[in-house]
Amino acid sequence: MLDQRLQQKLQQKLSPQQIQLIKLLEIPVMALEQRIKKEIEENPALEEVSEEYDIREDEPTFEGDFETEENSDANDEYSDEFSLEDLLPNDDDIPIYRLASSNYSPDDEQREITYTGGTTFHEYLIDQLGLRSNLSEQKRNLAEYIIGNIDEDGYLRRKLSAIADDLVFTQNLRTTEQELEEALHIVQELDPPGVGARDLQECLLLQLKRLDHSKKEVQIALKIVTHYFNEFTRKHYDKIIHRIGISEEELKEALDEILHLNPKPGSAFNDPSQKDFHTIIPDFSVENTDGELVVSLNSKNVPELRLNRAYTEMLEEYAAKGKNKTSRDKDTLIFVKQKIDSAKWFIDAIKQRQDTLLRTMQAIVDYQKDYFLTGDERKIRPMILKDIADITGLDISTISRVANSKYVQTEFGILLLKSFFSESMTTESGEEVSTREIKKILQECIEGEDKRRPLTDERLTQILCDKGYNIARRTVAKYREQLNIPVARLRKQI
Repeated sequence: MLDQRLQQKLQQKLSPQQIQLIKLLEIPVMALEQRIKKEIEENPALEEVSEEYDIREDEPTFEGDFETEENSDANDEYSDEFSLEDLLPNDDDIPIYRLASSNYSPDDEQREITYTGGTTFHEYLIDQLGLRSNLSEQKRNLAEYIIGNIDEDGYLRRKLSAIADDLVFTQNLRTTEQELEEALHIVQELDPPGVGARDLQECLLLQLKRLDHSKKEVQIALKIVTHYFNEFTRKHYDKIIHRIGISEEELKEALDEILHLNPKPGSAFNDPSQKDFHTIIPDFSVENTDGELVVSLNSKNVPELRLNRAYTEMLEEYAAKGKNKTSRDKDTLIFVKQKIDSAKWFIDAIKQRQDTLLRTMQAIVDYQKDYFLTGDERKIRPMILKDIADITGLDISTISRVANSKYVQTEFGILLLKSFFSESMTTESGEEVSTREIKKILQECIEGEDKRRPLTDERLTQILCDKGYNIARRTVAKYREQLNIPVARLRKQI
């Protein structure tokens, strides 16, 4: 049975302009330049303002894509008068002295391309393997294949059984795990010491075995890494001293030998240029001018945009035709109008983005004025997103997008905007303080502790309570983890 009904529904939808603005608010200034360039490439009605090459309205424009009947004859005469061969250099016109081998003065500038090359980590290992003349072809092939499976840190993180299967399927080379184990021992004898290890314990053992075993501290270090590696990683030094039967001073000397080893033997061969270096470009800058804080938006790399003049003139031209437009003219008019409207929306969104960012940053600076004047983290007031939303009149989600992945340049360094937001806590005196202040005190207590007897979370809780910060032990543990500080047992030193 069919039933027809009328229903009214009220729902909120975001317009394309609002969606575009939201996306622009989220990206930092580093990504904004790329976003603008992408929009310019996709929308021909949008262009970058360039004062140096800006064409004035009273200057004639050159239409390179069109040819009129008036200049077509002139072009034909020009093409008849000159040809491509006339523009190319003739060998007969080159003086003979320019073709000689020693025809340049010592003062002439030499523009030579310098080729540089280096040996990679795997090439370095294979070169050492080539110096071993007593290896059979089978073992040499196995050792080379193992070297190809070693990662950049110098570890072999694949099982020998998996390597054996690969050799059968890829190279039709049948082998056993015993043969691979022997080939791996050959690789582990190469430099740097520790290469080819399958875990950290084996890596340290390979390096310790190459040291002078006549030294007592090396002998103790070998015992620790071989038999008490778990206790060593967990810093249970009392158990190690009791089980080996050594003094605390001997343990300290052995630990120094272990700590001087390289846990990543292949790291010395990594190319620094291949590493990812993240450059932080601040979105804002705050300057203190005689006690007055001046907020500015970083827009050095953000180009100024405008509508393409050719497209606006084209729109006026097609609109002036009125009813005489053909179907093709109408399609062209719709296309041009869409591109111009999209360009206008994008320009307005960029301007609105700048206004929103400045309003939000100004509100944050006014709220945290004491910190921006002094740089003392203890003067950072408790501040949440709602506080800035109430000041600016913007939505909380808008403030969150502005604060996300944005940085500000201050006299005290480049800081993440999100770091100024923190929860509040009430002290015993009734004063509201920021959790940043508590974290600062917690960090100072840990930095000043006795490393032989580091402060436990219970002791840190008691210290904070004595200072008037009544918080629980689990809260102290949470703040300590947020500061990337390990537990007391892992901070212990001999």
